[in-house]
Amino acid sequence: MPHDRIHARRPSHHVDRWSPGRIESIDERDGHCVVTVSTPDDDRVELVVTFAVRDLFLGRLDLDGASPIGERVWYRQHGGRP
Repeated sequence: MPHDRIHARRPSHHVDRWSPGRIESIDERDGHCVVTVSTPDDDRVELVVTFAVRDLFLGRLDLDGASPIGERVWYRQHGGRP
């Protein structure tokens, strides 16, 4: 399954291929992590990533124990749908 991509920091490579958004929710579905992101145009995008990717990008956010909801991320959709 082609999973979507997500970064906690603005990517330095192929910048034009990444879109910014803000985390609205993080859930589990069918053994995958689903991150719902709001776009600058107020659209909603569901990103399907592995739990390892979830742990990686959450670890790179400066949360200090706070919720990741509302945090800015950069993403690329590859069509991962559970």
